[in-house]
Amino acid sequence: MSLRPAPDERTPRDRLSFGVVNLDKPPGPSAHEVTAWVRDAAGVDRAAHAGTLDPKVTGCLPILLGDATRLAQVFLEGAKEYVAVLELHRTAPADTEAVLAEFETELYQKPPRKSAVRRQLRRRTVHELEVLDRRERKLLLRIRCESGTYVRKLCHDLGLALGTGAHMGNLRRTGTDPFGDTDLVTLHDFVDALAFDDDGDPEPLAAAVAPAERALRHLPRVVIADSAAREVAEGAPVYAPGVLSVAAPPAPVTVGDQATTGPPADGDLVACLTPDGSVVALGTLVGDPEADGGEVVSLERVLV
Repeated sequence: MSLRPAPDERTPRDRLSFGVVNLDKPPGPSAHEVTAWVRDAAGVDRAAHAGTLDPKVTGCLPILLGDATRLAQVFLEGAKEYVAVLELHRTAPADTEAVLAEFETELYQKPPRKSAVRRQLRRRTVHELEVLDRRERKLLLRIRCESGTYVRKLCHDLGLALGTGAHMGNLRRTGTDPFGDTDLVTLHDFVDALAFDDDGDPEPLAAAVAPAERALRHLPRVVIADSAAREVAEGAPVYAPGVLSVAAPPAPVTVGDQATTGPPADGDLVACLTPDGSVVALGTLVGDPEADGGEVVSLERVLV
């Protein structure tokens, strides 16, 4: 069985069937609508977004194209970052920043009534909560938090703790691990890139659509031999003799105040790649890669 070409050897059009667009979602449409527009423009049969954004919310919305939709689970592993306007109902007290610092911890939240998930109490961690600016009764906040945190609910609770009452104003997502806001692509950029490619200029499309492996930069990686990769493609687990190396993620995930930079531990989700950087599968580390034999990675998603 032939394996997928190395990421840097794929044409921009190849990336449309196994790639990711770090989209700058505009206000108005839902994340689902925007994803459908990207899918139809790209001419692929499947597309999936990484983390829902409400219609009024803007910012970082990675969209997985084609076979890359099978990578959607990896976004449960990383953190999210937002810039939000906290609109206070009365003047902020003198100890505002001290009160906000108390929210850099594990919180209990219940999803709002309009949420698509079951309304039961859940725990979510706020890693960082910083005041970027303040004007009258408005605070501009940077929030880095665990995936699944409801920022609107957080803003309501901040208002209660401050004794002023508050609600969320504008909200923009500036990051969802491992994506940030420094290389966002607008819908117009994406459609224009497709047109440029049709006219014989592949550079805009190459800049707009990254290889799907870009979505795995926050996962530990297990590099396996090509011969082992062909066996994995047939459904076999990853055994120790086929493992060439194990490494920490290139773009670490923030956990509390620390980043995961060390080698993976048993039970961690890992990306299995060939030496040229092409992803073969996602799986769970279950054994010692230094052993002479035995299963090392239990497969969850085969991607070739």
